[in-house]
Amino acid sequence: MGKPEDTEKKKKLKDVEISVPIVYGNAAFWLGKKASEYQSHKWTVYVRGATNEDLSVVVKRAVFQLHSSFNNPTRVVESAPFELSESGWGEFEIAITLYFHNDVCEKPLNLYHHLKLYPEDESGPMSIKKPVVVEFYNEIVFTEPSESFLTRVQNYPAVTFPRLPAGFTLTSSAPIEDESKRKRGDTKDHPLNQWFLNFSEADELLQLAAARQQVQAHIAKLRRQISVIDGQNQQFKSSSDQ
Repeated sequence: MGKPEDTEKKKKLKDVEISVPIVYGNAAFWLGKKASEYQSHKWTVYVRGATNEDLSVVVKRAVFQLHSSFNNPTRVVESAPFELSESGWGEFEIAITLYFHNDVCEKPLNLYHHLKLYPEDESGPMSIKKPVVVEFYNEIVFTEPSESFLTRVQNYPAVTFPRLPAGFTLTSSAPIEDESKRKRGDTKDHPLNQWFLNFSEADELLQLAAARQQVQAHIAKLRRQISVIDGQNQQFKSSSDQ
């Protein structure tokens, strides 16, 4: 049998959720005079934090499934930043699978991104200096997280920390072992950073997060009310049967 403290750490917290804002997409540079029939662009596909924070506190590894024409089309990236670079000439769909740490979630997350090499205005001139960038915003939401998960990520900016139940407090998290390693996992100084779309100034995203917390609190209240009503109905039924 496991130790009592191990069971305590794995305890799920009801009516609590953690969200991790992410951005996934690609940036593609035309090779200009160096372009050939089968090598016209150099591109990078990636999953990053919405504000370029290190995702490795949650994501353990990422698997990118490329077109079958590539050598070794299944590419595994074991550490942040979760990205890969290649060159080619054609656009195709890339399947991205994110695997999480054991205390986060056992089920992986599948994302799908259509690699974009050419600008929307195909009649316009292509540039070797300005890439074609296509990005999508998403939020990974973990419901009923374990206490150990909450404790571990409470000081990481990549994670949108939830409103905790009344009366519940977390123990202090362990200090971050290697600050320099953590910084290397973010994308704040990434070579493509200047081309990333800016999602940090989207006030509506913050409003959505606040609205989600309100809905979450309302659902918890409704559950308590339903529980009380069920108890009253049970008492009424018992009185009727007597």
